[in-house]
Amino acid sequence: MKKLENKVAVITGANSGIGLATAKLYLKEGAKVVLSGRRQEALDEVSKELEGDFITIKADVSKLEDNQKLIKEAVEKYGKIDVLFLNAGIAPVSPAEEITEEHYNTLFDTNVKGPILATKEALPHLNDGGTVLFTNSIVHQKGFEGLGVYSATKGALRAYQKVLTAEVKSRGIRVNSIAPGPIATPIYDKMGLPKETVEEMGKGFAQQVPLGRFGTSEEIAKSALFLASEDASYINGIELEVDGGLSQI
Repeated sequence: MKKLENKVAVITGANSGIGLATAKLYLKEGAKVVLSGRRQEALDEVSKELEGDFITIKADVSKLEDNQKLIKEAVEKYGKIDVLFLNAGIAPVSPAEEITEEHYNTLFDTNVKGPILATKEALPHLNDGGTVLFTNSIVHQKGFEGLGVYSATKGALRAYQKVLTAEVKSRGIRVNSIAPGPIATPIYDKMGLPKETVEEMGKGFAQQVPLGRFGTSEEIAKSALFLASEDASYINGIELEVDGGLSQI
C-alpha cells in the first residue's frame, strides 16, 4: 500500500525546488497532486517530467483571488483535499538600514498572507483527519544577517501555525511545519545578489552545518511525505528542523 494512496494534495510553489521534489514523491506514493506556481511556462515544463494523476494551476499566493482560484479548481477536479502543503516562499536579502516598504510588503504578502489566505480558502474543503503542512525555515531561530524581514515572516508563520493547530483540533486535522536549513534550491538565485556573493554565502552556510553540506530538495520531500502520511499520525503542532544540525549549535 502506497503511503498517500488516493489522497489529494495541493502544493504551492511546486514548479521547482522543494515543492517539485515533494510533488514527484507524493505522486510516486499514490497521491493526486495539484501543483501551483506563479509562472505558467515553468509549470508547463515540469509537467513533462511528472508521472501520475496531477494538474497544474497558475497562482500567485500573495493574491487573494489566486488563492481562491487555486482551491476552487483543485476541488472542482478532485473533490475534497487531504494534504495542503503551503510551500511557496521568497527570501530576498536586505540589511536593516536598507529595508524598504516594498521589500517588507513583498515578503509578508508571499510568506505570511499567502499561506494564511490559502488555508482559509482550503479549510472548508479539507477532509477531517487531513494535514496542513508549512515550509518554514530555521532562520527565525538563528539571526542571519540581511534576512531580518524574511526571518520575521517565518517567525510569524510559526506563530500562526500554533494557533491553527488549536483551532482545527476538533476535526482531527494535523498542522505541522518543516524548517529547512541550507538547501540547494533555486531560492538562492532569487535573493537579488550577484552569483559570486551567493556562492560565497553558500560556502559559509555549508561550513556552519555539522554535516558539512547543503541538504537537497529530495531530503525535505521525504520529511514532507512522512508528516503527511499515517506514519506521523500522532505528530501535531511541531516545527521539524531538517538542517543537518545547524539549528542545534
